[in-house]
Amino acid sequence: MTIDASLPRRATAELIGTAGLLVVVIGSGIQAASLSRDTGVALVANSLASAIGLGLIITLFGPLSGAHLNPVVTLTSWWARRTGGQGLDGRDALVYTVAQTVGAIGGALLAEAMFGRLPGTFATRIRGGGHLLIGEIVATAGLVLVIQGLGRIGRAKLIPAAVAAYVAAAIWFTSSGSFANPAGTVGRAFSDSFTGIAPQSLPGFVAAQLLGGILGLALAGMLYGTDRTALRPAGSDTASGGGQERGSGIGSYAGPDAGPDAVTDIAPGVGLDGTAPDSGPDSGPDSGPEGGRSAGPDARSGIGGAEIGPEPTMADIARPNTRLGITA
Repeated sequence: MTIDASLPRRATAELIGTAGLLVVVIGSGIQAASLSRDTGVALVANSLASAIGLGLIITLFGPLSGAHLNPVVTLTSWWARRTGGQGLDGRDALVYTVAQTVGAIGGALLAEAMFGRLPGTFATRIRGGGHLLIGEIVATAGLVLVIQGLGRIGRAKLIPAAVAAYVAAAIWFTSSGSFANPAGTVGRAFSDSFTGIAPQSLPGFVAAQLLGGILGLALAGMLYGTDRTALRPAGSDTASGGGQERGSGIGSYAGPDAGPDAVTDIAPGVGLDGTAPDSGPDSGPDSGPEGGRSAGPDARSGIGGAEIGPEPTMADIARPNTRLGITA
């Protein structure tokens, strides 16, 4: 489900969510480095913890604010709205970005304090070189492509798991370690630890991330078309006048007038059991035993014209696919 929340509530969700993400990333990095002198082992632990934490945070905050947690994701949402799709307006995007940056710094300070370190100590690890910036462009473009692509093909429920998996992989396959988040990058400058980045390296990384976001958005448009054709989330600004995008798209998708009991992911003209109803001339109310159930006076119309008898059993109703552990 999605929640119609005011801008302050959504901004608070972005602040807390981004703070939580930085606590996971920095905290797991500090813990891993203290338990193993092997950089590879430490990176395995850090990447797994970061991916799991990110997936959980997106699942939790997605229905509320969209769980952008990243100014690049917010800017792509703003651009989608400007080009006629679903997204944030300029004011909301600015508030989201500020909340994300404040949350990232707060999360870094909290992680440092949690491990008995002096909060506010700037990172000393310089991350420079053109090859690292190329890595950041690739990492950010891929992240935006995953989010935009899944949203535009109507598979937004997969975003928490897909983004988590992508981040875990990108930490390893990119030369930069996949920061891919301007707010997170600023926050990590406040931690002189395994995952830190020196302040003087920030401009190059942030510029590369913005460029990667543009590239990812362009690739999504080229591959999947404009955002105008994307499925609209229930409770979006078309239906509620809220003016915000329900995210990276976590939650159920339905038409703009979908009510609370709307059934999604069923194509028009398809019954609840996933088969097309018999709408031919022989499917009238007097159909014999071979024509399926008769529609008596108490029959109710189902999705797409399918007829459901007065006493359907649980076996007649298709159950939602909950294998991913993400429910609407």
